[in-house]
Amino acid sequence: MNEAALLLGLFTFISQLLGLLRDRMLATVYGAGHTLDVYYTAFNIPDFLYVSIATLAAITVLLPYLSERYGSGDAEHHARAQKFLNQVFTVLFSFLAFVSVILFIIMPFLAKWLAPGFDHAQTAQLVMMSRVMLVQPIIVGISNMFSSVTQMFRKFFVAALSPVVYNLGIIFGIVALRPIFGVMGLAYGVVLGAILHLVIQLPVLAHHKFIPKFTLDISWKEIRSIVLVSIPRTIGLSVSSLSGVILTAMASLLGTGSIAIFNLTNNILNVPVGIVGISYSIASFPVLVKFFQNNEKDKFADHIIEAAQKIIFWSVPITVLFIVLRAQIVRIILGTHSFSWNDTRIAAACVALFVVGLVGQSLVYLLVRGYYAIGNTKTPLIMNFLGEAVTVILAVLFVWMFRHTAWFGGMFINVLRLHGVPQLEMLALPFAFSLGNILNFFLLWYVFIRDFPEARVAPVVRTTLETSFASIILGVASYGTLQLFANILNQNTFWGIFFQGIIAGFVGVCAAIVVLVLLKNKDIRDFGQSLKRKFWRVAVVQNIGEVDET
Repeated sequence: MNEAALLLGLFTFISQLLGLLRDRMLATVYGAGHTLDVYYTAFNIPDFLYVSIATLAAITVLLPYLSERYGSGDAEHHARAQKFLNQVFTVLFSFLAFVSVILFIIMPFLAKWLAPGFDHAQTAQLVMMSRVMLVQPIIVGISNMFSSVTQMFRKFFVAALSPVVYNLGIIFGIVALRPIFGVMGLAYGVVLGAILHLVIQLPVLAHHKFIPKFTLDISWKEIRSIVLVSIPRTIGLSVSSLSGVILTAMASLLGTGSIAIFNLTNNILNVPVGIVGISYSIASFPVLVKFFQNNEKDKFADHIIEAAQKIIFWSVPITVLFIVLRAQIVRIILGTHSFSWNDTRIAAACVALFVVGLVGQSLVYLLVRGYYAIGNTKTPLIMNFLGEAVTVILAVLFVWMFRHTAWFGGMFINVLRLHGVPQLEMLALPFAFSLGNILNFFLLWYVFIRDFPEARVAPVVRTTLETSFASIILGVASYGTLQLFANILNQNTFWGIFFQGIIAGFVGVCAAIVVLVLLKNKDIRDFGQSLKRKFWRVAVVQNIGEVDET
C-alpha cells in the first residue's frame, strides 16, 4: 500500500504542479478581481452537471461490468464488451448533451442565483463563459468512461496522464487563446483541456478495437443496474458540488475577489489532499475489496487503521508546515503583479484556515472508500450530507458573526495578523469548509468503529501523538529559520521568498525526522523501507484513473 500510494502521489503531484502554474498565471494576469470571480463561478454548473450525471458511469462502476463481459478476450467476449460499451456511450452522451442544451437555454436565469452579488456586465460574462464550458462535462464524462477501457488493458500511464494534459490545455488557453479572444479564451482553454483529456486515450481504444459507437440496441436492464449502483455515490458527490455552489454564491456578496481567492487557495489545499488523502485511499481500495470478499473483517479493519496512520503521518506535519509557511506559499504561487499585497495577506489566511481541515478531509476519503469496498454507499452519503449541511450553516453563521460581533473578527485579525486588511468576512467560508470536513470525519469514524469493533485504534492514537509532537518541533524550527533568514534574504524578490520558504521547510522537516527516529516511529521506518524498495518501480494499482475523477 505504501509504495502504491507514493507512486500515485507522484503522478498526482505532477498534475497539481501544473494546476498551481495555471493559477499563478491567472493571478499574474488578472489578480483577485472581477474576471477571476466570473471565471471560477462559470465552472459551477458544468461541474455540477459532471458529478450529477457523468459519474453515473464512473470507472469504479463500469470496470467490473466491462471486465466481466470481456472475459478471456476472444472474439465472442470482445463483441459482448463492445456492445456493452456502445450502450453506455450512447446513453451517457445523449443524456449529457440533452441536459447541457437545457442548461444552455436557462443559463441567464441560473446565473442570477449562482452569483447574486454580480452586476449586469459580470452576469452577462458569466452566462457566456458557462455556456462554452458546458461542453467540458460532456467530453470529460465520455473520457472517464474511456478510462475504464484503458485500465482494463492496464494502460495506467495514459489514465494518469489525462489530468496532466487537461491542465496543459487550460494553460494554453491562458497563454495563446486569451490574447486573441480575451477572457473567453480562458473558457476555450478549458474545452481544449477536456478534448486533450479524451484524445490521449483514443490510441489505446483504437489499438484494442474498442472505439465506441452510437447504437439503438440498448438493454435498459443493464443500464438500470449501473445507475442503481452509482446513484448513492453520485448523490454524495452532487451534495458536495452543491455546497460549493452555495459557498460561491455567498462569496459573490462578500466583495470583489472573494470568489477568486476562495478558489485559488482551495486549489492550494487540493495539492496535499490529492497527494496524501486520495492516493492512500485509492491504493487501499483493491486490498479492502479483497479482504471483504474473503470475509476477513479483522484484516479489513487493520488495513483501514494502517492507511489512517499513514495519512495522519503525512497530513499533520503538512498542516503545521502550511500554517507556518502560509505567506511564503501564497507569495510564491500567487503573489505577483496583479495580485496585490492585501490579496496576498487574505489568501495566506485562507490557506491556514483551509489546511486546518486537511487531516479530516484526507481521512474522509479513506473511510468513504472503505464503505464502498463493502458495498455500503448509504452510510457515506448520509455522513457527507450532514457534513455539507453543517458547512453551509456555519458559513452563514460566521459571516453574520464577522459583521455583528467585534470579538469574532478580532480573533482572526490577531491570530492571522490581518490588521488593516478588508473583506475579512470571506474568511468565514474556508473556516466553515474545514470544520465541515472535520465533522464529516468524526461522524464516519464513529460509525466505522461501531461497524468494525475489531478495529484497533491504539496504533492510530500513537501515530497521532508522535506525529503531533514531531510537528510541533517542525513548526518551531521552521518559524525560527524564517525569522533568521528574513534578515539575510531579500524579501521583495521571488527568489528571496522562495529560498526563505525552502530553507525553513527543510530545516523543520529534518528536525521532525530526527524526533520521529528517536521515538522509533513505525511510519518513518516504513517510509525508509519504501525508498529502499524503489517505490517508483511498483506496478500501479488498478484504479489509478480515479485520481482525476475524484
